[in-house]
Parts: sequence; C-alpha cells; structure tokens
Amino acid sequence: MSYGNNRPGGLGFGFGALPPVLKNILIINGAVFFLTLIMENITISGDRAINVIYEWFALMPLGTNFMPWQVISYQFLHANFSHIFFNMFALFMFGADLEYSWGSKKFLIYYLTCGVGAGLIHMFLNPIFGGVPAPTIGASGAVFGILLAFALTFPDRYIFIYFILPVKAKYLIGFLVIFEVFMIQSATDNIAHLAHFGGALVGFIFIMLDKNIRVGLKDKLGIGTSGYSKFGDGYNSTRKSDSIFTDLTERFGSKKSNIEDVKYKDVSEKDEVTDEEIDRILDKISQSGYTKLTQREKDILFEASVRMNKNDRKYN
Repeated sequence: MSYGNNRPGGLGFGFGALPPVLKNILIINGAVFFLTLIMENITISGDRAINVIYEWFALMPLGTNFMPWQVISYQFLHANFSHIFFNMFALFMFGADLEYSWGSKKFLIYYLTCGVGAGLIHMFLNPIFGGVPAPTIGASGAVFGILLAFALTFPDRYIFIYFILPVKAKYLIGFLVIFEVFMIQSATDNIAHLAHFGGALVGFIFIMLDKNIRVGLKDKLGIGTSGYSKFGDGYNSTRKSDSIFTDLTERFGSKKSNIEDVKYKDVSEKDEVTDEEIDRILDKISQSGYTKLTQREKDILFEASVRMNKNDRKYN
C-alpha cells in the first residue's frame, strides 16, 4: 500500500526524512519489540520474563492486575513480527504528513490520546460485548486514530493498494473503520476490534473539538471557523472576524490617506519659513491662544510641523 505524498520539498521519503516524533515512536516500538524477543528466552523465578513484562505493561482487564500506566505502555508492545510490522508500516505511511501539518507536539498528544482512548474503550466495553478478558497489546488503536485523521485531513489523497489500485483515502479508511464496527463482536480472531474502532472514535472527537485543526468535514458541519493553512492538498481560509477588521482598517486607512493628501495640497511651499517667524507665532499662541492666529500664520505653523515630521521619519 502506498500513496502519492506531498511532503515539503527536498525531504524525500527515507527514514531520515521523517519528522522527529514519528521517528522516535518507530524507534521505541522497534526497541521494545527487540527487548521482548530477548525476554522470551529468559526465565525469572521459573517463569518466562516475557510473561512478567506482559503482566506489568500490557493492558490488563479491570480487576486483574490493572495499573494506570498500562494505558500508555500497552501501545508499545507487540505479539509478533507481523503485528508490529503492519502497525508501524501504517504509521510510517500516514503519520508523517499529519505531523508536518499539525506540528510535533499536537501529533504526539493526538497519537497517545487515541491509544489511551482505544484502551479504555476496549477495557470497559469488551465485557459488555461478551469479549474474553485477556491482556491487550499493540499500537493498533492509536494507528486507527492516525488513519482517521489522515482521511479527514487529506480525503482525496490516493492510496495505492498493493502499489497498483488507487483508492481515495476517505473511501479506503472509511471502509476499514466500518469493517471494525461489524467485527466488534467477533471473538474468534483474537483481535481487539473494539480498540481499533475506539481509537478512530477518539481521534474523530479530538479533531472535532480542536479549533486549530481544519478539515473539510468541519466546514460542512459549520464547525470550522478558525483560519488554517497547510501544505499539500489542503486549503487556505480566513476567519470572518478577520475580514471585518480588515474591512474597517481599509476604510479608516483610506480616509486617513485622503486627509493627509488634502493637507499637503493646502500648505504653501513657496513661502520661506524662518525660525524667527515660527518663534513669533509660538509666542503669539502663548499670549493670545491658537484662535487668535491668522490663517497664514496657521498655515506656516502647519507647514513647519509637516516638514519636521518628514525629516524625523524612519524607514525599515
């Protein structure tokens, strides 16, 4: 599976070009998986070390050695190579553009939030749907949140299934999410479909509530009102309030410009204004007030003020 990417120019597609949070998530998952492979061949007090790892860091059912940190740690554990490969491959393919668009901090918060939400939804609702209570591991819930975000942010981006068949992201990922809904009550494949759907659901809620994430669906629903600009096949938008302030600024700005033009035309530049003349006018103002000046004296004073401002003006 691949897709036509649109990352900032010159970054390429290699691992070294990945944004920092995505790269670190991939590295941590790989390192933890390598550690679990080692633990499978080590015994602690007669028990396999890998079982101890799962007991402490896998997401345990409520009432069965559940620890709060497990809603984070379970996301970095995987059962076998195919499990981690497909999760990390999907994250590699779809996560980079999101981190470039949102920024690393928001991407990390979103990823972990989807994983935590997926774990909690699975943990609380799995018994209701008749699921077998068992430890849960894997990043699939968080990855489904990434898939959902990609479909909302880049809905018309083509994804090439097996590098041959092009399908728009909104259709393919939408189908995958709906498929997980129908598979929730399946207890035969040992897959936490409820967690997959939970990750997508939490991701959807996150995006809808975040005012700084602009997606087309929010505009259609009348939710998206904040300005947002992103590279790729996104769009630019201006808030309504910005257009109001811009309009007012332009109106007042144009009036100010016209007033200054009129003042310059009214000032006579033929008269030679001396310092003595200005001092005399200022003395007259101090004695009799500005209203006692003649029109010519007012024009001279104004012209001197304008010329002084011209000389003092700075440019960048």
